[in-house]
Amino acid sequence: MSRRLTRSTHHDDDGVNMTPMLDIVFILLIFFIVTAVFLDEEGIDFTQARGDGAGAPPVAAITIVIDASDKITVQGRTVPLGLVEAEVQLNLLNHPGAAIDLRAAETARFENVVLIKDDMEQAGRTVSFETYPSAFSAAQF
Repeated sequence: MSRRLTRSTHHDDDGVNMTPMLDIVFILLIFFIVTAVFLDEEGIDFTQARGDGAGAPPVAAITIVIDASDKITVQGRTVPLGLVEAEVQLNLLNHPGAAIDLRAAETARFENVVLIKDDMEQAGRTVSFETYPSAFSAAQF
């Protein structure tokens, strides 16, 4: 029986002492938390304007629509691709400083959209662009 007692006492002493390793881990953890750089990320402000221009009239826009059958209309008037720029210039005479609103059906030819957008930007105009589902018609704009 004395032999069994000695084995059990030796068995308890054979384990690895983890206390120093845990101390080092906690020290490293504290070091990294203290030295970490926290980023100040700015969010997008979704609040509306506070009335700075509440009484100002809305900015006029010249609407160019390319429907699903690639028919191009400028302010509701059908024009060929080559005359879109001239039609926009004509409308700008009546509404100087108007924004250009380009709307295209999802199934419209991409080449027409790119040509019109490039022509407007080369003329120094800012173009807002959006697509709409083909189920809508150009008359709804």
